[in-house]
Amino acid sequence: MAGTAGAVAGPPLAAAAALLALLVPAAARSPGAAGCEVPPGGRFDCGPERLLSRAGCEARGCCYEPAGPGPGPGSGPGPPWCFFPRGYRSYRAENLTATASGYSAGLRRVAAGFLPGEVGSLRLDVAMETPARLRFTLRDPARQRYEVPLATPRVSGRAASTLYGVQVSQDPFGLVVYRQRGGQVLLNTTVAPLFFADQFLQISTSLPSHFISGLGEHLTPLVLDTAWTRVTLWNRDMAPVPQVNLYGSHPFYLGMEDGGSAHGVFLLNSNAMDVLLQPSPALTWRTTGGILDFYVFLGPDPKSVVRQYLDVIGFPFMPPYWGLGFHLCRWGYSSTDITRQVVANMTAARFPLDVQWNDLDYMDAKRDFTFNKKSFKDYPEMVRDFHRSGLRYIMIVDPGISSSGPPGTYKPYDEGLKRGVFIRNATGQPLIGKVWPGPTAFPDFTNPETHEWWHDMVKDFHDQVPFDGMWIDMNEPSNFVEGSQDGCPNNSLEQPPYVPGVFGGRLRAGTICASSQQYLSSHYNLHSLYGLTEAIASHDALLRVRGKRPFVISRSTFAGHGRYAGHWTGDVSSDWEQLYYSVPEVLLFNLFGVPLVGADICGFVGDTSEELCVRWTQLGAFYPFMRNHNDHGTRPQEPYAFSPAAQAAMRNALRLRYSLLPFLYTLFHRAHSAGETVARPLFLEFPQDPNTWAVDRQLMWGGGLLITPVLEAGKTKVSGYFPAGTWYSLAGVGAPLPRHGGLRWPHGLHHPQQRAVDPLASSPGHH
Repeated sequence: MAGTAGAVAGPPLAAAAALLALLVPAAARSPGAAGCEVPPGGRFDCGPERLLSRAGCEARGCCYEPAGPGPGPGSGPGPPWCFFPRGYRSYRAENLTATASGYSAGLRRVAAGFLPGEVGSLRLDVAMETPARLRFTLRDPARQRYEVPLATPRVSGRAASTLYGVQVSQDPFGLVVYRQRGGQVLLNTTVAPLFFADQFLQISTSLPSHFISGLGEHLTPLVLDTAWTRVTLWNRDMAPVPQVNLYGSHPFYLGMEDGGSAHGVFLLNSNAMDVLLQPSPALTWRTTGGILDFYVFLGPDPKSVVRQYLDVIGFPFMPPYWGLGFHLCRWGYSSTDITRQVVANMTAARFPLDVQWNDLDYMDAKRDFTFNKKSFKDYPEMVRDFHRSGLRYIMIVDPGISSSGPPGTYKPYDEGLKRGVFIRNATGQPLIGKVWPGPTAFPDFTNPETHEWWHDMVKDFHDQVPFDGMWIDMNEPSNFVEGSQDGCPNNSLEQPPYVPGVFGGRLRAGTICASSQQYLSSHYNLHSLYGLTEAIASHDALLRVRGKRPFVISRSTFAGHGRYAGHWTGDVSSDWEQLYYSVPEVLLFNLFGVPLVGADICGFVGDTSEELCVRWTQLGAFYPFMRNHNDHGTRPQEPYAFSPAAQAAMRNALRLRYSLLPFLYTLFHRAHSAGETVARPLFLEFPQDPNTWAVDRQLMWGGGLLITPVLEAGKTKVSGYFPAGTWYSLAGVGAPLPRHGGLRWPHGLHHPQQRAVDPLASSPGHH
């Protein structure tokens, strides 16, 4: 760790000044031959915003050396051709002083940057908040910049003793965070220069291992690939495919270390960002606004890391018991008669059903808080009939409010206009985009008045139709025209100097103008918070209207979402690949503090097959949130729509789930009250067994139940990893059934092993 001073995690103020005397003198700006001797896997890109020629690269004081595929001519994933030399100068640390919570220092820019709006002076604050939680921020002391309005713990004073130590490098500035016990370095930002401009902030760090998990939402395995992977965070209405930004943003990762220790890092920033992973291993954060506000969690075990993260963003809400049962929906239940018939068919086929849903079909002209007076003429009576038979009912609600009706004909828009609740364009008028009902305005859920208006609309509709929960969709927000019906202005918010790798290439692609204005700030800053702010408004409205625990399922999410709502994984395709990916997706959202999560069982887009639907139902019986939902015009996939043998297998899977509901409910209470996970990866229970770290074709409920699903077509056997311990087969409900899951008893040991089992054709296929 050349270029660092002694630990500043504990010395008194008098010693703090002495630290700077120990710091290494400034490095020269010219790289020199030695400075360019950087292994390809350890190179940090000097041309983040565009490809540079040799001349352009060297003009920045950087090294240019082709290294096969990479960010250079004919570029692809791989090491950059233009990269920072060792010791590249950007900021110098000065005046390190002790504070009530930790330390502070001034940072002064000592070399010209290459992006507009460079901030010349920064303030570093290091807060030693708890023994296992460190917070450090980098902000402009001269100008208030946007900061994420997430309520995080307020801590006065500093922790008396800590699991971490901190070191500061003076010139170039860098920060090192390490474990007091053993000295393992968890963060080392001296590996590459810091950049802090108006619309481009970058900081890099080494990683202690290649095991890194998190940084959602993407279609990924549980463990991210550190071989030149770019992860983009910017909420987007995008059917899940690999390597693109999806519906949510969770700038948090959990890293495993040798020996089974774990740590976590959370960047509290909601702007569009890229996170780059490279083989050294190292990670670079690039974001387009706000400040750098980091939390580091020391664990030391992965369960503790998750709990420490949830201490900051909030513990999950407690769902009602009925919310853990089986949910059924389809886009295409086009009348109350059809919806009622579906429920009757489920009863006749002896399938349990707790919650019936409707998609857009119930609405009048696809407008929120309305219902079709012809095909859904007895809609309120249908819901009351469901209640009388013990069913609950949920319907879809989109954020886009129809703006095209004559004045006085649609209360949600008329009232919203009068109360000033809509996001505004550059001229101060409501921005008009286009979603399902046609021209639409978008409520600004950062405005307190919008919460009151939303409550009033929810109450008015609930007075007519006594629904039990809300399904909020299209809330990235999604927009069928780019930006608005009138386009977007030509300014730096729409065309920033650095554009992360967002699908579509522009921030406004698939959504509204980045420069549109909201109550708290520009949409450029607030975009990825849209779903979270709508979830908060919906949660609060339901609580006030029904007086009971709310149930909200949302597509768009951000850090802290689990306090208010659950999540389903969006428009997944009906194929085996998506069946597999649903396992790491469920596991990751539990790490993100959103335990109420599941994928659309049997898939949403395209026709399912009987085999796929059986296997998906068997796995879906172990999603914390279990819903079968599919697209209009596709093959029916209700459980009763298949052969008697397939129905028997699905019925057995559902019976098993229902027999375990008290256990599942208890797990949710522990998540709600103690920051635990519900569905969890094996490494959370067995962190000292490295064989568990990358397992993402199995999942656990709590610490005892291990589920090994069939995830491939045509398979009658499935292999799974059983960590050391005594495992018991969990007998299913009903017969004939093979073993379904592993129930771990904490006493006794046997050797871990891969085990293959033969699930009967009518079985849930778990071992």
